[in-house]
Amino acid sequence: MVVPSAGTPGRLAGRVAIVTGSSRGIGLGIAERLVADGAKVVLTARSPEPLADAVTALGSDVACGVAGKAHDPAHRDEVMRCAVDRFGRVDILLNNAGTNPVYGPLLDLDLDAARKILEVNVLGALAWTQRFAATAAEGGAVVNISSVSAFAHSPGIAFYGVSKAALNQLTRSLATELGPSICVNAVAPAIVKTRFAAALYEGREEQVAARYPMNRLGVPSDVASAVSYLVSDEASWVTGQVLSVDGGGAAPRPE
Repeated sequence: MVVPSAGTPGRLAGRVAIVTGSSRGIGLGIAERLVADGAKVVLTARSPEPLADAVTALGSDVACGVAGKAHDPAHRDEVMRCAVDRFGRVDILLNNAGTNPVYGPLLDLDLDAARKILEVNVLGALAWTQRFAATAAEGGAVVNISSVSAFAHSPGIAFYGVSKAALNQLTRSLATELGPSICVNAVAPAIVKTRFAAALYEGREEQVAARYPMNRLGVPSDVASAVSYLVSDEASWVTGQVLSVDGGGAAPRPE
């Protein structure tokens, strides 16, 4: 049985977070956990309607939403203004927005699709961090949402894994450049039960879950718990790290 994380009230009291790609799935799960920990959040997503629903669910006193494309500079500026105008500051950035519009072998990969993946998953995270670093309060934290596909070949989504490997290196490089005032880390989930990952497990969930020693797929709260730690004071000496949240998938299973 999976028990969602309940949060640690007060852990992030007084802090303001921006969570990109957060109208549903992992992004919304992270936003829910940060609010439970005492933070206020600014959510972003492409579609206004589900974004408004997410804000309503969280509570308009602690959350606001700004619809737009994550790779649009004007959108990034608007989000930062919203955080400061509405809540007075910005302390935390969650680079969760990502894309993977193709499935298949690399030799068949459309190069325009590959460019799009890099633009959103890598350059987007860099651009958001650049904008955040110019605005953030001292002691800020950035967490990039990576993937275990960055560590080994993942059939069908190999170039997505390439983009996440680049994101991991970007995380380490930004941590070096932004320390000591801002910590930069990444969380690399395995398969999490979301609409984004549905093609990887739908119709065969038990078979896929059997790959993991924990014998289940992840849920958004699993990722959110790791993020909550990395943006808290408890992780103030942790930077440049990529934390796998994979149900033990990297560990060998007994024969």
